[in-house]
Amino acid sequence: MPHKFHIPVLGLGFSIDTPLKVARYGISSVVSIVDDDLTERMRKYHSQLNGISFHPIAKTEERFRTKRITAYLNLLHDLVDQQFENLKRQDFVPGSDLCRYFELLPHTSQLRQGYELMMEYPEGESKKIFRQLLRSKMIKGSIDVNIMAKVDKLNFVKGKYLGDDQTDALAALKGFAESKLEGAVVLSAGMNPKLYSFIERFKEFFPNEKGEFNKRIILKVSDFRSALIQSKFLAKKGLWVSEFRIESGLNCGGHAFATDGFLLGPILEDFKFNRSAMQAELFSLYENALQQKQLAVNKLPQQKITVQGGIGTADENQFLLKHYQLDATGWGSPFLLVPEVTNVDEQTLNQLAGANQDDYYLSNSSPLGVLFNNFRHASIEKLRLKRIADGKPGSPCTKKYLCNNTEFTAEPICTASKKYQQLKIKELNAASLTPTAYNERFAQITEKVCLCEGLCTSTYIKTQQLKPKESTAVAICPGPNLAFFNSVYSLDEMVNHIYGNADLLAQIDRPHVFINELNLYIDYLNTQVKLYLKEVNDKKIKYLNSFKLQLEQGVSYYKNLFNDWPNADFLTQLFGAEQRLLSIKI
Repeated sequence: MPHKFHIPVLGLGFSIDTPLKVARYGISSVVSIVDDDLTERMRKYHSQLNGISFHPIAKTEERFRTKRITAYLNLLHDLVDQQFENLKRQDFVPGSDLCRYFELLPHTSQLRQGYELMMEYPEGESKKIFRQLLRSKMIKGSIDVNIMAKVDKLNFVKGKYLGDDQTDALAALKGFAESKLEGAVVLSAGMNPKLYSFIERFKEFFPNEKGEFNKRIILKVSDFRSALIQSKFLAKKGLWVSEFRIESGLNCGGHAFATDGFLLGPILEDFKFNRSAMQAELFSLYENALQQKQLAVNKLPQQKITVQGGIGTADENQFLLKHYQLDATGWGSPFLLVPEVTNVDEQTLNQLAGANQDDYYLSNSSPLGVLFNNFRHASIEKLRLKRIADGKPGSPCTKKYLCNNTEFTAEPICTASKKYQQLKIKELNAASLTPTAYNERFAQITEKVCLCEGLCTSTYIKTQQLKPKESTAVAICPGPNLAFFNSVYSLDEMVNHIYGNADLLAQIDRPHVFINELNLYIDYLNTQVKLYLKEVNDKKIKYLNSFKLQLEQGVSYYKNLFNDWPNADFLTQLFGAEQRLLSIKI
């Protein structure tokens, strides 16, 4: 790929059509395919926008979810191809999209250097040949999709189970596999053996006669051990992981999967040290599996390692790439402040641009029961509080993607739904609790919000698709790093910032990405200590001590690391964080 960064998935709707805005410039991005209602409405929107006839796929159709996802991804493929071909046909005129393609590239790019040299050439046959050569080297960005592996609701029609191959995650995977895209599926949020085994059914994930993949697999992971376990499971089926996308456990957007105290730096060191051995072990399993399937193995496939979560400056970006020998980085939350790239409604956009660190927090808002990075000024939070004040806590549950609770019902329901919260509060009312204990449990029950609707609303508002009776309450899930970006930016400004051609944080006092994450983990440990002290036992104390020890070892690693690369500010910040950590008594 021409660029050394990608744009990760952003919620449900925020990056749902980002490829249409950046792929023609060679920038890769990730689309969520969790919500087929969203993909269907966006297919209608972009079909009408481009004068293409739209034929709806009704929910009454057999395998409608798979068909909707395939149809939307095919539309993205066709429109991006058309954009890219139109761009390549343009003249090299300053200010044109064609020139913009090259000017967005880093200065170290041979393609950009060639472009700058060509622009200085005198008119003539040589310049004409040079232009054609540059056009032939252009590559569009990849259109990748994200599936949260464990968001895999069972589906029923009139009480009849539709079968294992029509659960939400498997139907979405099939939709991607049957599409025209030549991108990757990013598997996130843990391992789902049923889903991973299902991939084996599709020839698109196996190498062709040239050893190339029509569709690739990317694993989003938070540590080396989980990466190895998941990739070995796949390799034994003849499925190759083309990229390990390492994400900080807490310094990220969306759902946060805290490690047991393992920090990003030591995790990246693990990958760097074990990369070759892991690749050799996986290739042996992969080669054996392909031979059993009577498929040829022509070469060792490429396997990238990338990192994302909380990166904020070009210096950090370059350090990570160079020191850990990474192939690329991911920049997600900062692009929420780039209106030409993502779908954030104007009100929320202005709130984000004016926010500070206290406005971003780790919550228990997700019905999945997983920590969720949240934004205090999101309008869905105001709606949640109003419903509680009106004596009507909970949300209407229309989409049912996160239905996973069977405490009170045979079929799973969502913990953010009115139905669940009313039943749970009824149970709570019957319990003999102190007022303090009651209020605490009540707050825990009613903290959940509907993410299925809330994470799409901003997109519908921005594209003017909101239906008359639909809620206008927006849920948004930026990473805490966004607190340091305090304006609305253009694509050019953000890309220039990433590559060090501009500094959007020049006047901002911001700790290093490693320190930010360390402080988040210290805050998390403090919270866990307070939580566990209510019901102390040996197992919990052992866990907390182990967690703290891992953080202390991470601090020691950073001390050694930056003794080799002296950075006075970093060491001062590290000392402050270390004192906070040591003050925690378990």
